[in-house]
Amino acid sequence: MARKFFVGGNWKCNGTTEEVKKIVSTLNGGDVPSPDVVEVVVSPPFVFLPLVKTTLRPDFHVAAQNCWVKNGGAYTGEVSAEMLVNLDIPWVILGHSERRSLLKESNDFVGDKVAYALAKGLKVIACVGETLEQREAGSTMEVVAAQTKAIAERVTDWTNVVLAYEPVWAIGTGKVATPAQAQEVHSELRDWLQANTSPEIASTTRIIYGGSVSGGNCKELAAKPDVDGFLVGGASLKPEFIDIIKSAEVKKSS
Repeated sequence: MARKFFVGGNWKCNGTTEEVKKIVSTLNGGDVPSPDVVEVVVSPPFVFLPLVKTTLRPDFHVAAQNCWVKNGGAYTGEVSAEMLVNLDIPWVILGHSERRSLLKESNDFVGDKVAYALAKGLKVIACVGETLEQREAGSTMEVVAAQTKAIAERVTDWTNVVLAYEPVWAIGTGKVATPAQAQEVHSELRDWLQANTSPEIASTTRIIYGGSVSGGNCKELAAKPDVDGFLVGGASLKPEFIDIIKSAEVKKSS
């Protein structure tokens, strides 16, 4: 069965109430392919989750940008998976490079968070990716495999997991992995899944690309056989996000 194209929009730490309403209005008016062709998930900051959940078109879904590794309790500033489930938020992004680098989240910690979120019924966009130094040292796949291994060791059911390959050197920099570079890593990641999980998991798990995706480069990236969609940062706050969603048509016709 073909993997359904997936487009996620990570709004990061951006927005006011009025700005969020404007973004949602643009998305609600966008002419995009049907949910049979593309799955769309947007991820606003925690404080705007209820607003976006109640005003966003029903064929788009909502994700949190993070959640805690355990149930609630004495964890000031954290949000639990149980709270997200209570708010009927279906998705969460975990292991984003900004949390790995700025907040020192380790591979094992990210793996534990993924396992806990899945156990509570959330669907997970799990992020992996290398720094510029690691790429230049030729250790891209070593780094990405180690990050993926920490997740795979803790996941028994991959049905609700999307892997996001985000080269750190391409996030918010304007630099983009070439379609060939993205395809190479995605293909190697799929080979890793085949060798370390199962052929079925490797063939059905969606591996999406993140890193300065725009309306200008999305179609060429989408045409690659192992690129199953995108996790979009800055461009997800702009009208061009609609064009990125439409790039699913490229995959459908290829």
